[in-house]
Amino acid sequence: MAENEDKKIFTRGNEALAMAAIEAGCRYYFGYPITPQGEIPEYLSRELPKVGGRFLQAESEIASINMLLGAGALGARVMTSSSGPGISLMQEGISYMAGSEIPGLIVNVSRCGPGLGGIAPSQGDYFQATRGGGHGDYRTPVLAPGSPQEMYDLAFLAFDLAFKYRTPVMILADAVIGQMKEQVVRREPLPPAPLPEWALTGADGRASRLLKSLFLAEGELEKQTLKQLDKYHEIERREPRWEEFMTEDADFIVIAFGIIARIAKSSIRMARKQGIKAGLLRPITLYPFPVEPIQKLSARVKKILVVELNTGQMVDDVRLSARPGTGIELYFRSPGAGSLPSLEEIAGEMERRFR
Repeated sequence: MAENEDKKIFTRGNEALAMAAIEAGCRYYFGYPITPQGEIPEYLSRELPKVGGRFLQAESEIASINMLLGAGALGARVMTSSSGPGISLMQEGISYMAGSEIPGLIVNVSRCGPGLGGIAPSQGDYFQATRGGGHGDYRTPVLAPGSPQEMYDLAFLAFDLAFKYRTPVMILADAVIGQMKEQVVRREPLPPAPLPEWALTGADGRASRLLKSLFLAEGELEKQTLKQLDKYHEIERREPRWEEFMTEDADFIVIAFGIIARIAKSSIRMARKQGIKAGLLRPITLYPFPVEPIQKLSARVKKILVVELNTGQMVDDVRLSARPGTGIELYFRSPGAGSLPSLEEIAGEMERRFR
């Protein structure tokens, strides 16, 4: 018991993620400061050197993503973090990493947009994150934490997926989850991982290796693109993750992620007291999206309500996943409104739409 207690800490989500990155083997961070993710580089600038790692504040987000590409090509566990405008600047580099099959962790603690927008929490980066964001045929696995504990846990998972599939992976958090303080249970740090066989380590005494995203020979690009497509299909089969809450007997389902899903849980408890048998499905992976459980639920529930902190983005994936004819409605809060929907507000929408 005492040993487990020693692993419990009280910390905010951003710091939990940075702590987990080090314990998952990350030794290189390149980034540029932007609100609301500033605690991540602050923590890593202090703690990475203590474990022999390197922290570098780049001159821009464009520079930091290209540094990530270079260090990732050496087989190292590397990461960067930013928020909306900075992630936009990284898109070309993320596309190059995907095309060259170079792993790395990209964290977006999202804020309002478009443009500079504001620093309030938002889920408006969903399209950018789940549709690749940059040019070309590629996908980026996207993990959406719903608590500081998941900020910690999903950092481990992100590095595992990045190296398993040789791909950049994104953690898409919102500002509330990043700033929220809760108890987090730590795990044992991972031992140093062996260098992958594809890593660029110099060719002295062995055959040369090449990581590239430019394919000009006849048929070469098509072959590479189809190889990548097979990888994305495997990710879609093997890696969807989600949480279900009170869905066993539910007549109605709410689908939400991040901080909105946390609020929706309390709203569902409130609605249940009013005789509305509602449940929650929370996607943890936004790509791959949890298509199968939504298909199954849509076959028996009366209606689905999608709740988002944007003007409606994930709702498109819900409509694509649900069975034809399913009643799907959207309730959204524009981030420009400056506040989150309350649990009473979401419960009221369930009362109005589900009765």
